[in-house]
Parts: sequence; C-alpha cells; structure tokens
Amino acid sequence: MAGNPRPRVTIFRNGRTSDGKVIACPDTMERLILVASNCLGLTATHVFTAQGGRIDDASLIRDDEVLYISENEPFVDPKFSRSGQSTVMMCSHEKANGVQLQNDWITLNVGGRHFMTNRRTLVGRDSESMLARMFADDDLPWSSSVDHTGAYLIDRSPVYFEPLLNYLRHGQLIMDDGLNPSGVLEEAKFFGIQSLIKPLEEMIQNREPPGDHTPMKRWEFIRMLQCAPSKYDLRCQGMNFEGADLSKLDLKYINFTMSNLSSANLSGANLSYCTLERANLSGAKLDGANLRGVKMVLANLENASLRGCNFEDPAGTKANMEGVNMKGVNLENSQMAGVNLRVATLKNANLQNSNLRWAILAGTDLENCNLTGCDLQDANLRGANVKNATFEEMLTPLHMSQSVAGNYPSR
Repeated sequence: MAGNPRPRVTIFRNGRTSDGKVIACPDTMERLILVASNCLGLTATHVFTAQGGRIDDASLIRDDEVLYISENEPFVDPKFSRSGQSTVMMCSHEKANGVQLQNDWITLNVGGRHFMTNRRTLVGRDSESMLARMFADDDLPWSSSVDHTGAYLIDRSPVYFEPLLNYLRHGQLIMDDGLNPSGVLEEAKFFGIQSLIKPLEEMIQNREPPGDHTPMKRWEFIRMLQCAPSKYDLRCQGMNFEGADLSKLDLKYINFTMSNLSSANLSGANLSYCTLERANLSGAKLDGANLRGVKMVLANLENASLRGCNFEDPAGTKANMEGVNMKGVNLENSQMAGVNLRVATLKNANLQNSNLRWAILAGTDLENCNLTGCDLQDANLRGANVKNATFEEMLTPLHMSQSVAGNYPSR
C-alpha cells in the first residue's frame, strides 16, 4: 500500500516573508536541511515554525506549514525584521533629490542595549557615516546578525553610542556629567561621523589643561586599578586624591610619593608596602587600615585618624615613618611593633593601648602624648621629648635606660 504523501510546506529565509519556496517536505531533517539550502541558496542549520519553535523531527511538520530556515542564528520574527518588509516596520517613503529616504523604524542592539530610531535619522545628517551606508538602501543585503527581536547586533559600547545617536537626531552633542569624551570620540571614529571628531578632540584638549589638579574621584581611580596589570606597581606620584573615598580598596604596592591625600577616606584600605613618602595625609581617615611595611618618610599626617591600624608584617618588613609629622593623630589600639618613628613629631597624639614593642622612637617628639596602656617593651626612646607625656597602666615597666636623662615621663 502506498505511503502517505509528504506534506507541502513553504520555506523562507529566517526573518523574511518574501522569496519563499513551496516544497514537498522530505521525511528526515537531514534531507529537509539539504533541500532548503539548495532552494534558498544558503547553508541551512535550523528550521523554525512561524511561532519560533525549533523543529528537530520532520514527522512533526504539518501540511501547508510555513517554515523559516536559519543559518545558525536564532529565530527572527519577520514582523520585526527589516528584510521581511513588514507593514509594522515600513511606514512611508519619501523622495528627496531623486533619492529615496525611508521613514521606517529600525532597532539596534548595541552592546546588549536596544535603541529604536528612524532610518532617516541614521541616513539624513551624515550620509558618509558607517550607519548611513548600512541603512541608506533597503534593497542592499545587511550581513549583521540580529537578536530574537530582529534588532541588529552591533558590538560597541551603548554608553558612548547614545550621545552619537542623539547628535544624529538633533545636531547637538550633549553628554551627561562623568561621561568620558575620549570614549565618545572613539565611537565617532568607528562609525565615521566626521563632523563630530574635531569638536570632541577640542573638548578633550580643553577638558584637562596642563597643571590641572582636580581631585580624582573614587570611580576614576577604581577604573585605573582595573586597567593596571596584575602584580604591577601602580605609580601615582604627585596625584591629587583630596577628599577622595578610597575606603576598603586594595591599594598595596602603589606609589603615592608626594600625592595629596588630605581628608581622604582610607578606612579599611590595604596600603601594605605602599610608598607614601612626603605625601600629604593631613586630616585623612585611615581607621583599620593595613599599613604593613609602608614607607611614610617625611609624610604629613597631622590630625589624621589611624585607630586600630596594623603596621606589623609577619615577614619582618618594618614600616618606615622616619621624620613623619603626626601631630594630634589618633593611633589608639594600633599594632606598631618595630615601626621606625625616628625624629618623628607626635605631639599631642593619642597612642592609647598601642603595641610599640621594639619601636624606634629615638629623637621623636612625644610631648603631651597619651601613651596610657601602651606596650613599650624594648622600644628605643633615646633623645625623645616625653615632656608631659602620659605613661599610665603600662603593660611593661619603662626603664630609664630607654630614654635620655632629663626627659622624664609623667606618672
């Protein structure tokens, strides 16, 4: 007995409703893929129903069904596809100077973000740009991949693309605060929008004139950290971080020589093995910071807060703070064993309950310091000025051999 006739189906390219072919559906998917490739002139890989369902079994195909053939791209609904010539997308056509300008709407997927715009916007203002060449003629094939909505995929930054699209809409370059014009310039060059390149170059040139010392913001510094190679000693000499929030960041090994960190928030930051020589940290907040092996020679920390800081390095590297200005600092409960504070100024500082074992305090100005509850075992206080310093509730007795006669601490 003769078998049942194979169903008749209409096949189209994925996302299209024109140039279809009517075929007798083969009995296997392999043969259907081969026939579709030959009929439509493509390399078919997947078959979808009109609802977007992928077909993996030819026996499920019904008579008079419409099928869409894919070249390994996801299903594209023809209602949202420019190549489908749908009335949803095609609104009107105008003729200007003999050239057809279409007012249909186009959706772009730029770096995962959708932008809906008019073809006239992309073509009208800068006819030589890449976007104008892409969409000037609807009859030209468009080779870009599309997403499931039919939006054209463009692998660029959506943040920097948005001001370009707005410029094409109304002719004005408008950028939100904090948007780097260098990024917009790179996109303008990529898309070939020549009328924007010179204004953006001038904007960048005038943005940071020579000698500009505008404080760096947290997000700017984090971006710098992310761009730096791993195990790279970042050089930040002379940079301005005044008032910046750098709390809880991993900043180890960074060179901050002569940088301005006044009033900066460095609480909980990891500053291990940083170089802060001659840096300005006056009024800075470093509570709970990790300062193992730090180099702070001649730095200014006047009135800074360093409660609960850790200067101890199990590997043996000593923090070097020789000649540092720490007038009025708060070092309460800090771990400072072995730290070098030779000829430093700690007048009126609060060092209550700090661990200063083996610390070098020779020639240090400790006038009016509060050293209550400190551990000064084997600390070197020779030549230190301990006038009116408070040494109550000491963990270990303070021997007179540790200081020069005449500079007697108060009890």
